[in-house]
Amino acid sequence: MLGAMVSGAATRFGAKPAYVSPLGWPLSYAELDQTTDRVAAGLIGRGITEGDVIALLLPPGLEYLVSYVAAAKIGAITAGINHRLTSAEQTVILDQADPRLVIAAPGSPSFTGEVVELVEAQSVADLGGVLQSSTTAPEPLAVDPNRSVAIIFTSGTTGMPKGAIYGNRQLEYITQIDVGDDWGGGTLSFTGTSFAHLGFMTKLPGNLKRGGTSFIMKTWSATAALDLISKEKMVTVAGVPAQIALMLRHPDFNNYDLTSVRNIIVGGGPVTPGLAQSAREKFGARLATRYSCTEAGIGLGTGFDDPEEDAIVSVGRPLATVELRVLDDSLNEVAQGETGEIALRSPAVMNGYWRDPEATRAVFTPDGFVRTGDLGWVDEHGRVRLVGRSKEMYVRGGYNVYPVEVEAVLSTHPGVASVAIIPQTDLVMGETGVAFVVMRPEHRRVTLEELRDHAQHELAHYKLPETLQIIDEIPLTAGEKTDRAALAQRLATRSK
Repeated sequence: MLGAMVSGAATRFGAKPAYVSPLGWPLSYAELDQTTDRVAAGLIGRGITEGDVIALLLPPGLEYLVSYVAAAKIGAITAGINHRLTSAEQTVILDQADPRLVIAAPGSPSFTGEVVELVEAQSVADLGGVLQSSTTAPEPLAVDPNRSVAIIFTSGTTGMPKGAIYGNRQLEYITQIDVGDDWGGGTLSFTGTSFAHLGFMTKLPGNLKRGGTSFIMKTWSATAALDLISKEKMVTVAGVPAQIALMLRHPDFNNYDLTSVRNIIVGGGPVTPGLAQSAREKFGARLATRYSCTEAGIGLGTGFDDPEEDAIVSVGRPLATVELRVLDDSLNEVAQGETGEIALRSPAVMNGYWRDPEATRAVFTPDGFVRTGDLGWVDEHGRVRLVGRSKEMYVRGGYNVYPVEVEAVLSTHPGVASVAIIPQTDLVMGETGVAFVVMRPEHRRVTLEELRDHAQHELAHYKLPETLQIIDEIPLTAGEKTDRAALAQRLATRSK
């Protein structure tokens, strides 16, 4: 499916740039098709066949793009590995994937088995390096909706990472939901997160079908992102919450010409009300949110034309044909307004975990709903309101406290740029909340009493934080999510 989409895009868009490398040179749709044909032939020459696993240990770049598409053209399965993980974490994932071939950037840790290093290409001619072959391009594969295409690993923040298997069926469905039957309409954009994530791996066919041009950022920074938006007059800005927050906090934000921006899309994690409001106001644009998980493919969202409140207080409603349930510990559906685990079902959900039938059985309900591990409730308007991960909840004096719920309220304080809540042990209450806060640069230092006063009308007393730490930035995991383990370590170090 992916290979056919690349060929179709090459026919329609030809010399138009599909991607611009981190070094600034463009790769056209036609060149993408031709280069991936040569790399696919090279993979066949190395003995790679349909169903073999190829692991990609590469930063965001054209090398990852070309390797992924080439593998798909011969029916091989791509296992993406986040280049920002430690060598120990990468080794764990490689052991699980058990690839026939590892394609890695120079300087990557040593691994057993065949490893090919790809140097960052300086031009189209260099792209694919030693993987390229001048032999005849492989014949297009027969249509097979059940053919596996990608293994996308979970972040592993609450346990060992697991590999979600996606095939042609899921990619076709996600493309249909995102793009429909039409070709074209794409604009300029940038990509600044790991290509091993769900978004790139499953939405690539739809992005190719749109025919836009994407600028690749090997290492994302707020300065580089704002420079691109301003210089290229981009209409749509997309990113994870941390990226949007960092752009808004940039000391020169008001000096950039961002008048071209009309749309902001935020996904990859919950958006606090404070961030949603600030993004709308400072960019002067509409905002839409997306919510899913690695196992579900697609899930919920808000639209640009929805009431502004929707994206501020919720993660929206189920997207087309997505079914939603909120479950208790016995997997029974709870009443509207009650908190439970979010579960999703659609043709986009993964086939299962790679070589892990036990974990697959545990994450699916008997009737095929994926358990996300996120807790939330459905309000009177049918919107889902998240309160946190089930494993992040803590208990203060016998009452459950959900960090995301508390963060959502504290984020609306005018002095708070970003906030994270974690528990600490308390001899009397069992656990109490610690608020780690990044201040807005123009605002004076906020006190714990001010934060509690701000939140007391929306949160029960037991949910209010009892300790405050002002920090320069919220630490993030390799998956661009709040690193609560790092905050807990920081707390433990300071308490010694």
